[in-house]
Amino acid sequence: MVYRFFTAADARTIPIIPIEAAVFSAWLKKQPAAMRSWVDSAGFLAKPGSVSLVAGSDGALATVLLGVDDHQGFWSYAGLPNSLPAGRYRIDAELEKEGATNAAVGWALGCYRFDRYKSAKSQTALPGLVWPRNCDRAAVKRTADATILVRDLINIPAEDMGPAELAAEARRLARTHKAQAKVIVGDALLKQNYPTIHAVGRASTREPRLIDLTWGRRDAPKVTLVGKGVCFDTGGLDLKNASGMLRMKKDMGGAAHVLGLAHMVMDAGLDVRLRVLIAAVENSVAGNAYRPADVIKTRKGITVEIGNTDAEGRLVMCDALAEADRENPALIADFATLTGAARVAVGTELAALFCNDDTLANDLARSGDKVGDPVWRLPLWQPYRRLLDSHVADINNVSEGGMGGAITAALYLEEFVSRSTPWAHFDIMAWNTGQRPGRPVGGEAMGMRALYDVIENRFGRRRKK
Repeated sequence: MVYRFFTAADARTIPIIPIEAAVFSAWLKKQPAAMRSWVDSAGFLAKPGSVSLVAGSDGALATVLLGVDDHQGFWSYAGLPNSLPAGRYRIDAELEKEGATNAAVGWALGCYRFDRYKSAKSQTALPGLVWPRNCDRAAVKRTADATILVRDLINIPAEDMGPAELAAEARRLARTHKAQAKVIVGDALLKQNYPTIHAVGRASTREPRLIDLTWGRRDAPKVTLVGKGVCFDTGGLDLKNASGMLRMKKDMGGAAHVLGLAHMVMDAGLDVRLRVLIAAVENSVAGNAYRPADVIKTRKGITVEIGNTDAEGRLVMCDALAEADRENPALIADFATLTGAARVAVGTELAALFCNDDTLANDLARSGDKVGDPVWRLPLWQPYRRLLDSHVADINNVSEGGMGGAITAALYLEEFVSRSTPWAHFDIMAWNTGQRPGRPVGGEAMGMRALYDVIENRFGRRRKK
């Protein structure tokens, strides 16, 4: 996928005029009669995301009108690449740095296509945008490239994106940014005390693994990202039905998110000691699959009774979180397509956030609103911890009845993080179920840009020598 930006306008460049609905009437009164007549006949009212193509006296496209508002401007620009014919365009407005950058990011994401499995590629040329004045070009590229990476990794079928392929993507990213990456594979997980990752992935012919990427100066504040990398989830012996498996290639969406976020952090040169931990497995059915009522000892030493093999995500995550917590980082954040209950609670378009630190949670909410990447906090309601009690082990991996399922899943994960460590857990859909401007059906980044903004604000960039 290629998004197009130009460094300068030329004589054929077509202006895009962004108009807020609140000032539309005042703007229209100042326009020539021909423009007022066109707007009236086209029924253009400057609703956010609406587009009107205006012809000049020669009949050729002369101007593009775009409806925007303060909260939807980002995605309004994202709808343009699919609404405009090929050509060169520029934004005819004075935008502040943040607005100009958001507009360019929106444009870039609107150019996204996932067509690698199409035998007949689209021959339609995409329009290009002149870099908006005042925009942060580096920020646009890193944000767009990170989001594209997340989408691509999720969209690739499980046949081509198993644990080994996911590890290869992490190694590729490490090489790009001169980071270190190591991978623990198969039975070596048992020798190095990652028993739950091994248990979940052992039934697959594709060996489970822990991907461990590090970057940054050793004495910088530690920021550790943990991603759920279940490359396909059958549900295990508690088998999903056919419809339940249709989207399960996206169950490694958490891993895709932490790789995308890692790219942003490393590309920007933030002053952190970054660590990325991904538990990469395939939850399959075979004679050696882990079973309901099995008891597994975790990396932290907590014993877990298996109430349901389809609650595998929290099992692979708990070993990785225990390792993340061992270093006492300044921040741990994890991303996981963890529960259907979170989708029931907040729908498919919001990232559900659980957090043990009010300041961090508030910062994430503010950043999400600022960058158009909203998150919604749900409670770590401690009275529900009793629902995870087991008669034979320290904890069960599921609660009985399923009520408050997103909360009990988060409470399970919280057992593996120290109370003193700021921790954010994103329970995400990672998938667009319907077509929206700049957000085609398929894999999607959720909460990633919000968390990046928080990390950048908290830790800043490296000082140049």
